Amino acid sequence: MTRASSDNGTVAQPTADTIVAFIGDIFARRGAEAYLGEAVTMSEHMYQAAQLAEQVGASDELVAAALLHDIGHFTNEFPDDAMDQDIDNQHESAGARVLAAYFPSLVTDCVRHHVAAKRYLCAKRPKYFDRLSSASVHSLRLQGGPMSSEEMAEFEKNPHLEAILQVRYWDEAAKVAGKETPGFAHYAPLLRSVVATHAAAS
Repeated sequence: MTRASSDNGTVAQPTADTIVAFIGDIFARRGAEAYLGEAVTMSEHMYQAAQLAEQVGASDELVAAALLHDIGHFTNEFPDDAMDQDIDNQHESAGARVLAAYFPSLVTDCVRHHVAAKRYLCAKRPKYFDRLSSASVHSLRLQGGPMSSEEMAEFEKNPHLEAILQVRYWDEAAKVAGKETPGFAHYAPLLRSVVATHAAAS
């Protein structure tokens, strides 16, 4: 699928029926981009995260969250009004914002808080720091370092805390060069199901 454009050349707003194909097109065109100093590409990283979720029998929503947790790196692909004209360069917040119209809150919370989860885990479970790649250690410093006790207490109020932390563990493990994974076509039916279920409940 190519990106739909209006007469003035801007990207048209996806619908619940087209969002999965829309995201698939982004993966196809931009998935080979470098992933922040890691030994894998953007799509390899996200496919690996989804595979880890699938291998332990995670729910469809959690698999979707694992697959899409870094979609915020590509939010310039979405129409401006998808983010209510709000400028936000933080990929986790931007990603959650563009997915919110199509996916349930568990998915968007896992996307929105996967960076904060790293800060939380480094404060709550110091041995977690040993899992971080050198690129992730660098980004941790840029993201504010381990949480303070006050930040941790606030973060723990999130009803999806355990799911958010689990996606973070998969995120950190999904950086294995050369690992074989299913591609987007494998996950597209799952995503369509999650989107359809959310639309029916809305």
